[in-house]
Amino acid sequence: MALLPILQYPDPRLNKVAQPVQLINDQTRKLIRDMSETMYAAPGVGLAATQVDVHQQIIVIDVSEAHDDLKVLINPVVLQTSGKEENEEGCLSVPGIYENVSRAEQISVKALDENGKEFTLEAEGLLAVCIQHEMDHLQGKVFVEHLSHLKQTRIRAKLKKQRRETL
Repeated sequence: MALLPILQYPDPRLNKVAQPVQLINDQTRKLIRDMSETMYAAPGVGLAATQVDVHQQIIVIDVSEAHDDLKVLINPVVLQTSGKEENEEGCLSVPGIYENVSRAEQISVKALDENGKEFTLEAEGLLAVCIQHEMDHLQGKVFVEHLSHLKQTRIRAKLKKQRRETL
């Protein structure tokens, strides 16, 4: 397994729309293992393939306290949403930035697992937020793009300053 480099906002590759996975094979499963290891090491609760510059519809998520409940969603599709709530979100591609984003409170999603088996998942709370956040990545959207233009400009400036200070 290998840690993968995570793209940082506003890298334009984060705005690429991911393509559906056509064939799930050993290479796909290796990518999933590498993405999982990268997510846990970061540390984070979710990672989309887009964030590691692979533009395929693959998401890994683990919102458990013990980091022992990995969920893999390949070619995910939201079937149903209900409710609305605002939660503070962060992102491995936007380090150190946390902002409130409004999302569906509960969702139902259909996807394939790492063996190509279709499943449906009912999610609420943090898991629902995380799935929606990662699915945004697959559509080329970063969570800060849900915010006002002014906030986005401030975030870009703050990140630019952070990068200068770490060089």
